[in-house]
Amino acid sequence: MEILEKARSMLGKYPICDHCLGRQFALLGYGLDDKKRGDVMKTLLTMEANKLALVGEKDGSLLLETLATNGSFDMAAKVLAKMGRMVGKKRRCHLCEGRFDQLPALVSRSVEKLEDYDYATFLVGINLPNRVEEKEDEFKSEFEVEHSEGMRNGFSREIGKEISRITEKMVEYKTPDMVVIVIPFSDEVALQANPLYVAGRYRKLVRGIPQSRWFCPKCRSKGCVECNWTGKMYPESVEELISAPLLEETGGEETTLHAAGREDVDARMLGRGRPFVIEIKKPRKRLVDLKALTKAINKQAEKKVKVLSLHFADKDTVRRLKKGEGASKIYRVIVEFNRVVPDEKLRILEQTLTNAIIRQQTPLRVLHRRANRIREKYIYEAKIERLKPNRMEMRIHCQGGLYIKELITGDKGRTDPNVAALIGAKAQPMNLDVLNIIPREG
Repeated sequence: MEILEKARSMLGKYPICDHCLGRQFALLGYGLDDKKRGDVMKTLLTMEANKLALVGEKDGSLLLETLATNGSFDMAAKVLAKMGRMVGKKRRCHLCEGRFDQLPALVSRSVEKLEDYDYATFLVGINLPNRVEEKEDEFKSEFEVEHSEGMRNGFSREIGKEISRITEKMVEYKTPDMVVIVIPFSDEVALQANPLYVAGRYRKLVRGIPQSRWFCPKCRSKGCVECNWTGKMYPESVEELISAPLLEETGGEETTLHAAGREDVDARMLGRGRPFVIEIKKPRKRLVDLKALTKAINKQAEKKVKVLSLHFADKDTVRRLKKGEGASKIYRVIVEFNRVVPDEKLRILEQTLTNAIIRQQTPLRVLHRRANRIREKYIYEAKIERLKPNRMEMRIHCQGGLYIKELITGDKGRTDPNVAALIGAKAQPMNLDVLNIIPREG
């Protein structure tokens, strides 16, 4: 069936607007939008109908009436009026139910909502009722439509094009700052502000602060006597100390901290710091001064946490960060024994743990949140310095994921070899610090 013949057949059975008629042939031709494409087809059909009507062909008059009513086409109505014929009432589009006529209002509403946000890129998402999509599927099947685009794409492109023209912002399909969600059949517009990611490194300068919020397990963050009605086991965390100025500056709702591993609550994170990414959810402001934020965070968290090298990141940075959790690490730990330890024992300990494979069954203290299995971790080097007859300092360069406290105590035999067993005395880790995190090569 020829294109115009098929368009005539569609209009003969259903009222169809310019947008929806043009969409049925959207993959044919270049440089026309759907509305213009539909207008062109109706124009050609009107010209053909006019020619037939002038020579007295009844089909010409009938086609003009179809175009004026089912096509809502003004040119056809004017030709009929010039011929002295009555013009029928325009009919609402069978497919979009006249919603494409509301595009200017939907665009205006979208632009107004976007004014409250800082953003560089956006994307328009369309929600359609199932009945509308089912109706269009039946229509395409009935007329064997092969070169169409969906109504969802049509709305998205036309609204996106106008928003871009008005705001001078760019459409971005993969990682937009903002998503404008439009529901044309109920005239609703909503916004989804995608997360803002800020990466850097942090040093934890004191003990007794967890990396992330530690909610009270008894009341599940609601507040009780056990947690002094705070809902948390610790009053502050690395995450909260970093997040507070970021939330204030961006107007975000909440944050999530992603880090390359974690240190214990009673351990410090020193050296160059631990790589992290803060994910700020639903930010209203994205164009923030990270140098000023660095100063604000470090002032507010003075002598507790210090951030370095803040920079903007993305979701891929989080993925790479998680892959880097296995980076090697250098620890310093003070170990106290329950008796005096001879020098020879310390030399043997140092030799035994250097270039050693440690088999660790999941420690008892984390068994509630980690799978119970045996992991093998490698120690590249162990350095030991005596501090007192029953006390030593250990520096351990090891593969990421090795539990240092259990390496010292043995964890009831779940770590092998371990310091306590090698010395033959009870061993207690006193002060643990992470001195450096060495990223994987490649």
